[in-house]
Amino acid sequence: MTTIRYARADDVPALAEIGMRAWEQAVTGVADLDALRDSAHMAFLQFLASNWLTVIVAEQAGRIAGWAAREKLDEEITDLWVDPTLQRQGVGTALLTALEDEIRRSGFEVANLQTHARNASALAFFRKHGYAVNWLSVTYSPKLDRDVESVGLQRQLIEEQVFGYGPGGF
Repeated sequence: MTTIRYARADDVPALAEIGMRAWEQAVTGVADLDALRDSAHMAFLQFLASNWLTVIVAEQAGRIAGWAAREKLDEEITDLWVDPTLQRQGVGTALLTALEDEIRRSGFEVANLQTHARNASALAFFRKHGYAVNWLSVTYSPKLDRDVESVGLQRQLIEEQVFGYGPGGF
């Protein structure tokens, strides 16, 4: 069974390690892991040390299985990382559901997120949960020395209220 809780400051090292393992899996074939590993690890540590209050944690049998964040506490899901050894066991779904519930309670009608266009497993996961492509972009990444394709995804969380009669409620 997966339980969700808020992160604590002392979770930061474990969360960074999970983020790294999941990141490595997600960018294999897209980026040079050896060249980026140290800076990615530092980025995870810095992000988590500064933003742990915006992070939720998934646990299975008392072990941290994954984490997710809404960095600005708005409608954007900025991070969702599941330990690769625990993927496809409902951890990602539990994290996503918890974040969507928080987004609704905060008064937002949609949830937004982005990932790189070649992250096929993430795209499949989010599409399975009702997300659709909202935008595509290509930007140059100096760290990778190449163009990176990003996909923005969106899910309507609150059904639009139609007032009136007929289609569109005139």
